This record gives sequence, C-alpha cells and structure tokens, in this order.
Amino acid sequence: ITEPPLESKPNLAPSAPDNYWDSPFPTGSNTNRLPSTPPPLDRPVEPHRTNATLLTPHGSSLVAYPPGAEDVSPSKTGLPRPTATTGTLLDKAVAHLIAVDPRLEPLIKRYPCALFSPAGLAEEIDPFRSLVNSIIGQQVSGAAAKSIRDKFVGLFNANETDSVLRSKRFPSPEEIVKCDIPTLRTAGLSQRKAEYIHGLSEKFLSGELSAAMLLNASDKELVEKLTAVRGLGQWSVEMFACFALKRFNVFSTGDLGVQRGCAAFMGRDVNKLKNKGGGKFKYMSEKEMLELASKFAPYRSLFMWYMWRVEDVDVAVMSA
Repeated sequence: ITEPPLESKPNLAPSAPDNYWDSPFPTGSNTNRLPSTPPPLDRPVEPHRTNATLLTPHGSSLVAYPPGAEDVSPSKTGLPRPTATTGTLLDKAVAHLIAVDPRLEPLIKRYPCALFSPAGLAEEIDPFRSLVNSIIGQQVSGAAAKSIRDKFVGLFNANETDSVLRSKRFPSPEEIVKCDIPTLRTAGLSQRKAEYIHGLSEKFLSGELSAAMLLNASDKELVEKLTAVRGLGQWSVEMFACFALKRFNVFSTGDLGVQRGCAAFMGRDVNKLKNKGGGKFKYMSEKEMLELASKFAPYRSLFMWYMWRVEDVDVAVMSA
C-alpha cells in the first residue's frame, strides 16, 4: 500500500469523533482534540509500552500496568518496571525535550499536548475498531471515509430501528469473518480493503492479534506483528502506535509533515527544498531525522508531535 503523504501543516479542528482514532488520518489534523474520557486514573506507565486503556472486541478493559504494578518485580510481570504514571509521564517527557534542546520550550508552551495528558491517557481505545477504521480511511478523503465507515457499520446493524444506534455499534471480528467479501464491498469498500479488513478480523478471531498483545509487545515486536498484516504499512502502524496506543517512543521518518518540520527546526528553508525535488527525503535524509530524534528518546512521539507544529512558530526566535 502506498501510504498517504502528510505535507500540509496541521489544523486544530473544533470537534472530535466518538473514538479519538476514528478519524481516517489522525496525525496533523486532529492531534490536540479529546473526546469525552473517563476520569484520569493515575496508574503506572512506561514509555516503551502501550499507555492507553484498551478494549477487547467484547468490552473488557485492559491496561499494561494496573495500579500497584510499580511494586511488582519485572520477573513476575514479564514487563519493564514502570517509570512514571499517567499523571507524571507528560511532565517528564516535556522536561526531557526542553533539557535536550531549549529551543522547544516556546513551541511546547504554545501548544500543550492534550494527546498525552492524563485525560488523553485515560481514554479507552478499541484497537480492533481503530485498525479497521485506519484501513477504511486509507487514500480517501475524510468525508468519504466517514460515509464508508457508517455504511460498513450499518451492514451489521440492519435490524436496529434507531438510526443513531445503527451507526454506533461496531461489529466484532466474528461478525466480519462471517460476512463475505461481496457484502462488505456494498459499503463502498474496494476489493482489497474488504480483503484486508476480513484478514485483520481473522487474526483477531484466532488470537494472533489481541488487546493483550498490543499492550505487552515491545515497540519492535509491535511493528513486526502489525506490518505483517495485509493492509497495514509502516506509516499506518506508526500512527496507530502513537495516537491510539499512546506509545511514547514512536518516530515516523516516512511522514512528510514530520520530515518537513524537522528540516524547519534545523533552520532549513523548506519552501526552497520543496521545489528542488529529491524524492521521498527531499527535506532531510532519513539518517539525519533518526539522529535528530534519537536525542529525545524515549519520548520521540512527543518530539514528533511538535515537529508537526514547528512551522507555526518563528524558528529564528526559538534559536535566540
């Protein structure tokens, strides 16, 4: 799949979808909007693991580290010892970014990051629904994605008389697997997207993919598992890891918006570079991007979030 280039600067839209990740491309356009969330819970978290609360297809809620896990030996949990809580993680990340490069401070003050705030980390995410919606949204406009998504959900709620409820209840992996490809296509899906969603549903149904795996896998394991799924490329997986799972050390070199922001942050004239060509990495090489971002580990997701916004401030002033 050719991943969609994201070159335009982000806009902060006025309202949010029911699920934070439900918008088809949740990178630049909706990264500072929050839906209604449960009350923030100050539970243990760790930058290299999933920090969101995940819902299973049948409604159970799971977290990587339940309250009190900081006192349990890693040999018993099989996970690294948590290094922060949902109440302190963003503050620790912000302090690290500013300590590494003080030029980021005015940008951080101008754009508080709701995504990784305690309220943002309290949001419950249905990862199956999120991944299905990311496939639906690939290479189509936001309006088209919403229309297809509503029709897709409606296929499984045909007997529901309330039109609002008919568009809300998301189908389970079992329901989708039982539905044939031609029927899925009646929602407006292409043949390939229908096959991708069917295949993804089979992996969740078999247990090859699960909320528990998405919680506990290392960053490397997560990318390897998800990019092995037809229909999920590197960019889609990176965005899912950052915006849905709330993993803190994601950095996407394949996103043109991030690449452009990094180049501007380093003082390059991105408008001149845009017209010079240079292929996929016309603003900054992949090696340069990785070297720049490495200084901000294990909080590269937050650094990436600010690179989408760096052109909204005067870089010369930041350097002063």
